[in-house]
Amino acid sequence: MKSDNSKEIFPVVNEEGTVIGSATRGECHSGSRLLHPVVHLHVFDKQGSLYLQKRPEWKDIQPGKWDTAVGGHIDFGEDVVTALHREAREELGIDDFEPTFLKRYVFESDREKELVNAFSTVICHEPKPSDELDGGRFWPREEILAGIGNGIFTPNFEQEYIMLFGGTTIRDSVLTNSEKELYLCRQKESWVITSLCPMSIQRHGRVTRINARQTAISH
Repeated sequence: MKSDNSKEIFPVVNEEGTVIGSATRGECHSGSRLLHPVVHLHVFDKQGSLYLQKRPEWKDIQPGKWDTAVGGHIDFGEDVVTALHREAREELGIDDFEPTFLKRYVFESDREKELVNAFSTVICHEPKPSDELDGGRFWPREEILAGIGNGIFTPNFEQEYIMLFGGTTIRDSVLTNSEKELYLCRQKESWVITSLCPMSIQRHGRVTRINARQTAISH
């Protein structure tokens, strides 16, 4: 049975993302609270549905749950954008995409403490999940909202989704209108407007904190 490599080396960072050391995956996931960086990519289709991956049962964190389309650790010595494209290519077979930066924040659970670098993109084709995932599919917004709190998704995805994309409608979002980006998707020779997707910009270096044990989102 497959398993994560507990000896894999991760960078340890401060809240600004500066590398201050290194530690193994096992050390980072042992409840040590060592802050290590990860990348998340929210992948939308042109109808505005969001692609989610299903985590395999052998994962050491949240096995069998639906999660952000692309998510992975930044390797020691690797920059954020390189890691984002590597993870997208490895997990979903996508590489030719334009990422939009959404937010950097600290996520903390009983097992780990991550500096999350969240991005989004819009694609015009079906992702091809790797055999290291248990598949994936596009989810309409209404279906995601109905599933939140029912043990379907990872706690990190639920809290990040609410933080970035808001309440029951785009207008109920915690984000301002100026932070909503109009995504364009090129299909053949014509440009088509795909959807209005909110985005959040890190303000003056401030880092949002999320604790998996909290039920409310704090800013």
